[in-house]
Amino acid sequence: MLDSSSWEVDVEGNFPLHKAVVEVMPRGTKIVSAESCGISAWTNTAKISVILEDGTRKRYFLKCATGQGARPLVEGEFHSVSAIDAVVPGLVPKAAGWGEYDNGETRVYFFLGDFHDMDFSAAPDPGHLMSQIADLHRKGLSPNGLFGFPIPTVCGKMERTVIWEKSWAKSFTHQLKDVIKYDNETNGQWLEYDAACQQLIDGVIPRLLGVLQSDGREITPALIHGDLWERNIGIDMETGETVLFDPGSTYAHNEMEFGTWRCTWAFYFNSPVYMRLYQRHIEPSEPVDEWDDRNRLYSIHPYLNDSAGHPGSFSRQIAYNDMLYLCAKYAPLDCLEKYDPEKDVSVTGAYIPFAMKQLE
Repeated sequence: MLDSSSWEVDVEGNFPLHKAVVEVMPRGTKIVSAESCGISAWTNTAKISVILEDGTRKRYFLKCATGQGARPLVEGEFHSVSAIDAVVPGLVPKAAGWGEYDNGETRVYFFLGDFHDMDFSAAPDPGHLMSQIADLHRKGLSPNGLFGFPIPTVCGKMERTVIWEKSWAKSFTHQLKDVIKYDNETNGQWLEYDAACQQLIDGVIPRLLGVLQSDGREITPALIHGDLWERNIGIDMETGETVLFDPGSTYAHNEMEFGTWRCTWAFYFNSPVYMRLYQRHIEPSEPVDEWDDRNRLYSIHPYLNDSAGHPGSFSRQIAYNDMLYLCAKYAPLDCLEKYDPEKDVSVTGAYIPFAMKQLE
């Protein structure tokens, strides 16, 4: 039985609501109901209906996380949402707050934001969405001109290393090392894979990303959503506007935003119309002819992130093959295995749905 001194009582619905959550709401808020809502792989989520002190009815979306990456997941989302909303108002649900409490068994970290009733079956309008994403990347400027983020954020539940760096190659290397480590912890060591990872870090990244900031070239750190794919986008049922959610932001090379769109689970962002319309606003970085190779490199991060979160996922093999392609082109090493075009999604066009199971 829940201790009434810590939990809201006489609240309709099936979701126990801790008083710590209410404390981040406006003073005088009355809780009407708290109901489980939505599907999330890493968190428990709920819709909270309230009456504000002035009598206005309002709904909040609550996300509760425990275990690995729980604090950076919710604290990082709060700061990511706040940063995005300050640049492109309305693109993400407005954040109300974040906090933590003890549920009697473990520490729970929570994020609270505005609730939007969304349709997830319709693809967003390419022209409008890509204009908004371009605005985010152009206007979301790093506070100190460096790559990184003020606090740790996550992709899925995997924490990013986002320490401030002048070099984009170094900044991306931190994040790639993160997911390589998480993947090895989940799926075990693989000697050939480890060798390719090391050569990617030692040879490919300095060449492929280092050139972006050499010979007079410069790139500006841009605020990115950080986990932009079809399951993190909805259409607001009342306004018809596109809404992004679940960001794990960082100030990065803007092109990193689109690595996920190359992955096997992409089902409308892999249409060239989205990227073509984005590039009307922001052209590819120089060297332009290396854009696709950079996109391949950036896709390795979400592939390994997926592999780390889903043991046995085929994503690891795809990422490994992409590493071999890039190593052969930019940093050849005789001891590495050969790239196999029959395992290359950009060649085969294979589609593998992303498996998501509701967290119990």
